[in-house]
Amino acid sequence: MSIQAINVRNQFRGKIKEIIRGDVVSEIDVETPWGIVTSVITTRSVNDLQLAVGSEVVALVKSTEVSIAKL
Repeated sequence: MSIQAINVRNQFRGKIKEIIRGDVVSEIDVETPWGIVTSVITTRSVNDLQLAVGSEVVALVKSTEVSIAKL
C-alpha cells in the first residue's frame, strides 16, 4: 500500500517502537529520524491496521492530532 495523496503536510516515516494497549484507546510510539512521535488512537484501529512493534508507518501530524498510516 502506498499513499498517493493526502492533505496533511507534516508526515514522519518511522517504525513502531512501542504500543501501550488500553481497552478503548492505545498509545503508539513511532521512532523517526527526528525523534519519537506519539499517537493515541482507538484500540480497534490498532487491531484493524494490524499494527505491531516494528511495523513501518507514517505519522501524520495535523494541529494537535497525530494519525497513523501503515506502510
